Amino acid sequence: MDITSDIHSQHISRQFNHELEELKTHLMAMGGLVEKQVQDAVNSLLDADSSLAERVVDNDRAVNDMQIKIDDECTRVLARRQPAASDLRLVLAVIRAASDLERIGDEASKIARNAIELIENDSGSRGFVEVRIISEHVRRMMRDSLTSFARFDTDLALQIVEEDQKVDSEYQSAMRSLMTFMMEDARSISPVLGIMWILRALERVGDHANNLAEYVVYLVKGLDIRHTNPDDLDEEVGDR
Repeated sequence: MDITSDIHSQHISRQFNHELEELKTHLMAMGGLVEKQVQDAVNSLLDADSSLAERVVDNDRAVNDMQIKIDDECTRVLARRQPAASDLRLVLAVIRAASDLERIGDEASKIARNAIELIENDSGSRGFVEVRIISEHVRRMMRDSLTSFARFDTDLALQIVEEDQKVDSEYQSAMRSLMTFMMEDARSISPVLGIMWILRALERVGDHANNLAEYVVYLVKGLDIRHTNPDDLDEEVGDR
């Protein structure tokens, strides 16, 4: 969907329309890179591929550079165009979303660094099932959150907010299982702690994907749902 349709009216300046579209395009590109970072970080662990993990760590600079570029573009739009209403919300949502994507990139680097250590220590595969399940869940949330942003789809955004609760539940269940295993076998403490840090990073990826979904609701509805009870979301958003 073109950002000038439905939500955003056509502007006198076609260049302004182009600048807004560029912001959105660059954010989607950053999202694609970050999504690949998470996927590669997890795969490096599951496949015992240290070189892939090292590439994830090295590519974190590219993610940071993309955030800086997007922030600079947003600053120029704010200074030159002084946007109001829905246009201003779009620029602010892009700034916030880029910050969350950068933090997802940081979490991917954490996963990769822990993967390198686990691989070097030949730590076995305890916890890999949990990592695979939760990583698939949060990566799906990331894809859907980017899709909802691209399409201004609040229905999909609200589904992502609900999915974040399921990820939190999966994370807590996995942590309990791994804690039990450590208590039963003291030799497993060090490698299992590494897996726990990876699971924590994945849970944080889900939180940031949830934030992206919340920005979509803010962009489309002008409604801040960050502190709204999930059970009340459909009714509150539907009233706007």
